[in-house]
Amino acid sequence: MAVTLFPGGTPADADKPNPPGVGTTYPCPVKLFSRNASPDPVVDQTAPDPASAAGTGTGKGRPTPSRKEAEAQRKQTLKVPSDPKEARKAAKARAAEERHAARAALLAGDERGLPKRDAGPVRRFVRNYVDGRWAFAELFMPLALLVLAVGFLPWSRWGMEDSQATISSLWMVLTLLILVDTAVLLVRMNRELRERWPDAADRKGSTFYALMRVLQIRRLRLPHPQVRRNGKPVEPK
Repeated sequence: MAVTLFPGGTPADADKPNPPGVGTTYPCPVKLFSRNASPDPVVDQTAPDPASAAGTGTGKGRPTPSRKEAEAQRKQTLKVPSDPKEARKAAKARAAEERHAARAALLAGDERGLPKRDAGPVRRFVRNYVDGRWAFAELFMPLALLVLAVGFLPWSRWGMEDSQATISSLWMVLTLLILVDTAVLLVRMNRELRERWPDAADRKGSTFYALMRVLQIRRLRLPHPQVRRNGKPVEPK
């Protein structure tokens, strides 16, 4: 039953119509002055506990480590001893391992461990091009040492000044052959390089790299030759 409230009214007058413009009718039953009425629930709008927020993963949940703590954590990750002597010893051991790995890569021609000077497809092509051909420049170092040793011999005491002059002339002729042969090799190599790598930045330093390699004795070249003189690959040992 709807209850009508109006000034001066009583519950007995509830069935009587309200005067025009007086009173308020509620569309639903309303309990007045009930002892059993429970208060409305209160919504807890307090901020969440920071500790619980950290546990749920919404925040970082830990203070930012200091520089000293970060350095200590980095050393622990790298397994660097705290003792300075032990740290230096460990650094020397790591450097020796790196040198050994680089040396092994040079001997095997492994691209993954080659230094920047020898790494890359352009340098590999230059090495294979030089190693796949015989060149007079390979004789430069042995002949230079031989002429130097012969120059110290007492030719004048032996009365063989003419022989010394003949050796010097032969040396000049061999030097000229080395220059011509090396120039031809570099011109042909650069021609193929321009066809394969048109960008000049990719070919930077390749001519000097090839010159230094062709002047070395084949057995002493590093990385070791990966092709034979006929261009066929070297069989692994």
